Amino acid sequence: MLRFSTAGESHGEALIALLSGLPAGVPIDFSFIDRELWRRQQGYARGGRMKIERDHAHFLAGVRNGISIGAPIAIQLRNNDWKNWEQTLSVESPAGETARPVKSPRPGHADLAGAIKYNFPEARYILERASARETTARVAAGALAKLLLRQLGIEIASHVLAVGEAWLAPDTEVTWEALRALAAKDDVILGCIDPASEQRMKEQVDLALRSGDSIGGVFEVRAQGLPPGIGSFANWDERLDAQLVQALVSIQAVKAAEVGEGVSVANALGSRAQDPIGYQRQARRFTRTSNHAGGIEGGMTNGEEVVVRGYLKPISTLRRPLESVSFETREPVKAAYERSDVCVVPAAAVVGEAMVALTLARAALEKFGGDSLAETKRNLEAYWEQVRNF
Repeated sequence: MLRFSTAGESHGEALIALLSGLPAGVPIDFSFIDRELWRRQQGYARGGRMKIERDHAHFLAGVRNGISIGAPIAIQLRNNDWKNWEQTLSVESPAGETARPVKSPRPGHADLAGAIKYNFPEARYILERASARETTARVAAGALAKLLLRQLGIEIASHVLAVGEAWLAPDTEVTWEALRALAAKDDVILGCIDPASEQRMKEQVDLALRSGDSIGGVFEVRAQGLPPGIGSFANWDERLDAQLVQALVSIQAVKAAEVGEGVSVANALGSRAQDPIGYQRQARRFTRTSNHAGGIEGGMTNGEEVVVRGYLKPISTLRRPLESVSFETREPVKAAYERSDVCVVPAAAVVGEAMVALTLARAALEKFGGDSLAETKRNLEAYWEQVRNF
């Protein structure tokens, strides 16, 4: 029902986000969408590209007079760096002397496998599409999903749990007030809600900077306001936790994802891993004394906060490149170097929010339907009444 795709290359003229299935009547907050794009560009030790681009969502279709109209939505995001690549990546004319070939594949990147797959003699075209610059379009589409979810009483936020060996202090309480304050900050460092923990993370980044290396980490995305029963246990591909994990691992450099405390409870006894159930008669709702499951049981939301984490490897482009092989001669050489970042964990967290928002919005529309926002909200309220009367 809700589908999105992206198009464009890292140094091409523009990126495109295409979203179909958004109900008619959703108010579009253009400043919010541009703010989400700005958030993706922030963070300590980002590369020079962030100084060039000023991402702005230019709507081409599907939105009129400030609301969605039920038609597919097309968003253009221009690349300011295009002026430096217009001849190299011309649509019509061969690059010739303006070519900038990627002559040796970078370990950990799509370069080698992609060049083999598409039978290219070098990896320029692979790099251009595989680049994490593509996530700009994801964030734009995800912002629209967030605007829909906001109308349904569902909120999404993120924060950084770890950078390198530095983790958020274990006794830190993660509150929605802290998450909202973090998202509102104009001086983003590493996206951690605890200043002391963030300073330790910054020291890890500084070590990587001094050694010409890169560094990864872990981010967490949370969602509140979801009723129980979103998703399904009936078929493997309908399970919401599976869809969320796929969404996070699809982000460039994310190599693993976790729902709730899925990693730590794997080593725990069952009595420690489950979330005891209670009932609040006045509120007419079932409660939990913990949330080890991350708000999802049996492939469905259970009414608690949805909590997922993405594990981001250090990015593949290094200022001190690793050993590689020349595409042309097959002789040992150093891997190619492209202008790059040292740490992208805060940006990945924002992309993670977008992917979670798109996944939850799709699941909500599968459950409640609606060609218009009014119809979707009416169906949701009827379901909430069913939940309260259960």
